[in-house]
Amino acid sequence: MAFTLPDLPYAHDALASKGMSKETLEYHHDKHHNAYVTNGNKAIEGTEWEGKTLEEIIKGTYNPDAVAQSGIFNNISQLWNHNQFWEMMSPDDSKMPSELEKAITESFGSVDKFKDEFKAAGGGQFGSGWAWLVKDTDGGLKVTKTENGVNPVCFGQTALLGCDVWEHSYYIDFRNARPDYLSNFLDNLVNWDNVASRM
Repeated sequence: MAFTLPDLPYAHDALASKGMSKETLEYHHDKHHNAYVTNGNKAIEGTEWEGKTLEEIIKGTYNPDAVAQSGIFNNISQLWNHNQFWEMMSPDDSKMPSELEKAITESFGSVDKFKDEFKAAGGGQFGSGWAWLVKDTDGGLKVTKTENGVNPVCFGQTALLGCDVWEHSYYIDFRNARPDYLSNFLDNLVNWDNVASRM
C-alpha cells in the first residue's frame, strides 16, 4: 500500500503567532513533504521495498559509507522525518513534563545547557539537515545532527525531538537567521508532551 501525506495535527495558521507562518506550512507540508511522499512511492514501486514500513526501508537503504544516499533513502527518510516533525510541535503552550526535565538535566546538566547544545548542533550543521535529541542505544540522551535526510533510525536511536534545518523550514519567516529559528523552535513551538511520550 502506498504511503500517504498525513494531515497536519493543527490548522496551517495555528503556529503563526509562535513564529511559523501559514505560508511556511503551506509550502513545507503541502509541497515539500508531499513531494517526498510522491517521489518515495514512485522510487519503491516494483522494488523489494514496496510494502515495507518506512523504518524498514530507511534501515535497509541507508549506506553509512556514502555521502550521497540513494533516491529511495532520501525520499523515504525525509517522509519519516516530516511525519515526526509536525507531531513534535504544538500551537498550545507546552510545559516540559517533570520526567523529561529530569532526564535532560541528568544528561546535559540543565535544560538550558541542553538547549544550547541543540542550537549549536542545528546551527553548526553545514547545509541541509536536522538537529536531534535522541535516546541512544545505551538508554542515555544525547544531541546529534545529521546531514540531508539522515535520521536516528539509521543508528538504532529513538528520536525524541527533531528540528528541520533545511532552508525551506525557516527562510520565509527568519530568512538566513537559522539561530533565531532554532531558538524560537525550542522556546515556542515544541510539544514537550509529545517529546516525553517518545521516551
